[in-house]
Amino acid sequence: KAVGKAKALDMVLTGRMIDAAEADRIGLVSRVVEHDALMDTAMGAAKEIAGYSIPSIMAAKEMVGRALEVSTAEGVKFERRLFQGLFGTADQKEGMAAFTEKRAPDFKDK
Repeated sequence: KAVGKAKALDMVLTGRMIDAAEADRIGLVSRVVEHDALMDTAMGAAKEIAGYSIPSIMAAKEMVGRALEVSTAEGVKFERRLFQGLFGTADQKEGMAAFTEKRAPDFKDK
């Protein structure tokens, strides 16, 4: 789905290999980095994600997955339900408090 039917068929039927630049251009990868920067970039992304509330990360992953499977209208309804569920969490309250107090949040994953 990420690259579309025509590009997928081209790669599958011909066995043609693509380089990192083309994989990036067609949306097959989220980003391309130099080999020497790979681990630092990956660890930086992991550290950034780990700083967020686990329930919100889980909901975000679920929303993106669902968005690829349903119509836009259904996706918006699903997103609204997940968002409303997150709004009552302790982490949401902590996130809002941290934002207004201009400090880093201390999420408890609840």
